[in-house]
Amino acid sequence: MRALLSSGLILFAAACSGTDSRSTAGFTADGQVIAMSGGEGGASNACFSCHGLDGMGDGVSVPRLAGLDAGYLQKQLEDYAGRLRDDPAMYEAARWLDDDDRRAVAAWYAALPVPPGAAATAPPPPVWLSGRPGAVVPACAVCHDAQGQGVGPGNPAVAGQPAAYTLDQLRRWKTGGRRNDPRSVMSDAVAGLTETEMRAIAAWLETAPIAPPPASDAATASASAAAAARPEASRGVRRPGR
Repeated sequence: MRALLSSGLILFAAACSGTDSRSTAGFTADGQVIAMSGGEGGASNACFSCHGLDGMGDGVSVPRLAGLDAGYLQKQLEDYAGRLRDDPAMYEAARWLDDDDRRAVAAWYAALPVPPGAAATAPPPPVWLSGRPGAVVPACAVCHDAQGQGVGPGNPAVAGQPAAYTLDQLRRWKTGGRRNDPRSVMSDAVAGLTETEMRAIAAWLETAPIAPPPASDAATASASAAAAARPEASRGVRRPGR
């Protein structure tokens, strides 16, 4: 850990130097280097400064990236860069990276180890498993699994994320503040949720066991293909001389 921290700090400091193609190429050498240096976006956009050296987030409002599907992570970076998923800080971090950079950093975070999952301490909220009869509220488990482990391509694992982060995302889906879901699936799914239900879901998911990385690359291939199909976001921003 000390060696990783030292290398990260060296990259963090070095990223403040020149901006020509020779000096910036070193900061996009691989996914770890991008995460530690911010790539061409520079030290102020280094991923580890918010998501941690281990990719586990801050346990409050910054999500865990370690162990998530690489294709899903790449798609989020593409969506941040294209402002389909609006967040000023993540826009700045993602817009400097081209498609290869985003693929590399996504793959690095996906490969990071996660703590072994413990048995869930509480059952999921009824709305998670069954939806709400008599209202247009589908069961969350249909897409995200009974334990939040994710179901197939495009339906990510959501267990083990901070409650505050999950609640914020649910609110954004509900109010239209987040809109990067294919065919508005998430927006429609949460439209009928109450604040109480959203809080219950977020609190339970925080205690649910973290899903192991996908055994198949099906989700990765699917999400990566969708991300790469958006060239306006994939090109990224390039500093002078690149």
